[in-house]
Amino acid sequence: MFLFDSIPWYSWLAWFGVLAGLIAVNEITRRWKWAGVAFYIALPVILTLFVWPTTAGAGSSTGTWFHWTKVYSALAGVLGFMAIRYFPRLAANRWVLLFPPAILAINIMEACVRDFQVGAMGAHGMVDGVYMLSGAWNYMNGVAGLLNLLTICGWAGIFVSRDKSRDMIWPDMLWFWIIAYDLWNFAYVYNCVGDHSFYAGAALLISCTIPAFLIKKGAWLQHRANTLALWMMFTMAVPSFVTDSPVAVASSHDPVALYVVSGLALAANVAVAIYQVRTIVAGRRNPLRDELYTGHRRYRQVVDAEAPALVRAH
Repeated sequence: MFLFDSIPWYSWLAWFGVLAGLIAVNEITRRWKWAGVAFYIALPVILTLFVWPTTAGAGSSTGTWFHWTKVYSALAGVLGFMAIRYFPRLAANRWVLLFPPAILAINIMEACVRDFQVGAMGAHGMVDGVYMLSGAWNYMNGVAGLLNLLTICGWAGIFVSRDKSRDMIWPDMLWFWIIAYDLWNFAYVYNCVGDHSFYAGAALLISCTIPAFLIKKGAWLQHRANTLALWMMFTMAVPSFVTDSPVAVASSHDPVALYVVSGLALAANVAVAIYQVRTIVAGRRNPLRDELYTGHRRYRQVVDAEAPALVRAH
């Protein structure tokens, strides 16, 4: 195959199992606060003390600085979003609303740094328990990630939904930015941990995109933080699942495939950046202060469906 080695039926079955499991646990933990506390506070404490020091130690494919940083930054995002959702005074504070774009930007920057680092390694073989092939694609995708970071916008419009689940809604984060993010992030995983990308790239990204488009619109960042934290906790506890288990799927490590996925990511993020600049200029908007896409039908749909009366009136 082009992106991966052969994918047997039981690996596809495991892929759909991962996808369904992430979506299901995300739904449970966003709907019931007690479930969020159990999965994102109690469970990480247990894993940190008794599991990860053994399973994610030196030599493990998840024992690098990046994986340890990623799991805790993902959990920090989840807990910060829970604080905004469940403490109304925080949600009403403009300075607190800087936290979601900040933690998102930090997570994107972590991956960009790793892409540039892998590109500079000149790697062609096993590094930190993962097969890596360095090349121009790393730099292409690093630039795509920086563009994705720079096009984060509309944070001032974040609010908490009026229903019982109290989700964190970001209506200015529309589908084209999400797709550009997905393409960039898949390319990052494919470039830097290619043998994990069948699950950690495709299944993980789709597990937060489906809810954002079909289940709870406007809450993509919350879905992304929850599913990323769940996946990172799982892979740090069971790293063999994506490396040498019967359902593991290896990347093809084909330079053409690496160029293609990074090229698509770069093209998509350049297009979003150009569109955003045109929107800013045409609407005379300040991207650091204003929401940019208030005239979009999907923006209005999210606000009308989820926002408290005061936000809708605004």
